[in-house]
Amino acid sequence: MDMNRKLYRSSRDRMLCGVCGGIGEYLNVDPTLIRLVWAILACSSTGFLVYLLAAVIIPQEPDVM
Repeated sequence: MDMNRKLYRSSRDRMLCGVCGGIGEYLNVDPTLIRLVWAILACSSTGFLVYLLAAVIIPQEPDVM
């Protein structure tokens, strides 16, 4: 596992803000599974608020040239 890896919001695999895509890339998991879990959390608790907070806190992926 690469210890220099950083969590970013995805600019390639995004639906809203790229939070789930970024978490999926970071964990090496399909972002659709992350989105499904997040949707379940949003319907049953404060998942939507946590998503918005993550969208503000997690930085946007830097442009790669």
